[in-house]
Amino acid sequence: MLHSVITEHIAKVRQQVEQACYKYGRNPSEVKILAVSKTQPAEAIRMAASTGQQAFGENYLQEALQKQQALADLPDLEWHFIGSVQSNKTRDIAENFTWLHTLDRQKIAKRLNDQRPADLPRLKVLIQVNISNETSKAGIASTEALDFAKQLLQLPRLELCGLMCIPKASKNFTEQRQAFAQLAALQQKLAQALPELNLNTLSMGMSGDLEAALAEGSTLVRIGTAIFGERKAKI
Repeated sequence: MLHSVITEHIAKVRQQVEQACYKYGRNPSEVKILAVSKTQPAEAIRMAASTGQQAFGENYLQEALQKQQALADLPDLEWHFIGSVQSNKTRDIAENFTWLHTLDRQKIAKRLNDQRPADLPRLKVLIQVNISNETSKAGIASTEALDFAKQLLQLPRLELCGLMCIPKASKNFTEQRQAFAQLAALQQKLAQALPELNLNTLSMGMSGDLEAALAEGSTLVRIGTAIFGERKAKI
């Protein structure tokens, strides 16, 4: 029963992405769906993977490591860490994830760089930008993004791929687009200033603001509820 529900949900999300891309003149192949699997059991991830979904986002480190171990027989899964990062988490993130979406401090970047195993590809990182300037949210100010990106160029085990944001919650479509447009413009500014980087990732948009994010150029949408249903209690 659960398998059929997840399969149906993923198909619906893919259809929504395709429709939004066509509506705004974009190629759906430019967009990756990240299934946000925090608090979901490993078996739900396995079911989603059986549909061809490969990228999964986790917020809680110990929970994620347990699920990675339980799903070790699925080596093609791509693990993204999308939660806040404290210094005591950096080694496990550096050793066990392909992507980090929430980089906003030089100290953390240095630790991740130094702890990334030499036998793994560079850790793909995104700068988290506090695009709505909310005091309750993590992320750097837009005005600090270029300097931070330049600092990351000095860390050879990290690959800066783009930007991520979680805008102020709004149900107004125009307001949603405005926030995402700001991040897209910032990404263009950084790409022009640092042409040696391949800044091709905009991680923005979730279940409630998917269309607005795609309208403004998102290349990676973080979808949890629309795939797995309401969030479970933390594992």
